[in-house]
Amino acid sequence: MIRVHVICEGQTEEQFVNELLQPVFMDKGLWLLPALVGKPGHKGGKFKFERLRTDVENRLLKERTAYCTTFFDFYGLPEDFPGKPGLDANLDIAQKAMTIKSEMTATLTCHLGQDAMRRFIPYIQMYEFEALLFSNPEAFASGVDRPHLTEELRSIASDFETPERINNDPNTAPSKRIEKLIPGYEKPLLGSLAALEMGLPVIREKCRLFDAWLCELEAIPTE
Repeated sequence: MIRVHVICEGQTEEQFVNELLQPVFMDKGLWLLPALVGKPGHKGGKFKFERLRTDVENRLLKERTAYCTTFFDFYGLPEDFPGKPGLDANLDIAQKAMTIKSEMTATLTCHLGQDAMRRFIPYIQMYEFEALLFSNPEAFASGVDRPHLTEELRSIASDFETPERINNDPNTAPSKRIEKLIPGYEKPLLGSLAALEMGLPVIREKCRLFDAWLCELEAIPTE
């Protein structure tokens, strides 16, 4: 069984890995081990790049057969994160993600060396975690026990080509849209319930950048 450390931004992502990704990847010979970035007590949000560097270093250099990946939201990254300063706002989300991943990998390679970084798989989401939940509005509403919200959630999703493109404005970001419909929305709990209800296949079908990341993980040799 190959160990894959998944460095997560927050508790919601950590729970998502444990509950949806880990069971699927265990069957593929990969053991996904999620952990929050940085020191114990971190619960999400902004963090210093040095914390990530230390985490990656510990996982790649101390475990010579393990792999390491990231599960971060672009808008949760600090402003001085590699690749973020000066990033062209007009770029497509896929181009933005590639720029950040390339710069992050290059910076880490300077510290860890090329050999260790062969086992590093960078991933940056260009949207909030909640965007994934719009992959199936009906299952979303059912998973959080609010079937009466199906049409409103469906209406939001229909305005975008893919859930990954839902507006990231502070007032209209996926989480803000949900909070308006579900006062007191509990992100880790309800987010996981909704994701479990819709299942991983539909999320992968609707969210191609997310799916591409999982394809990279699936390509890790296990023999």
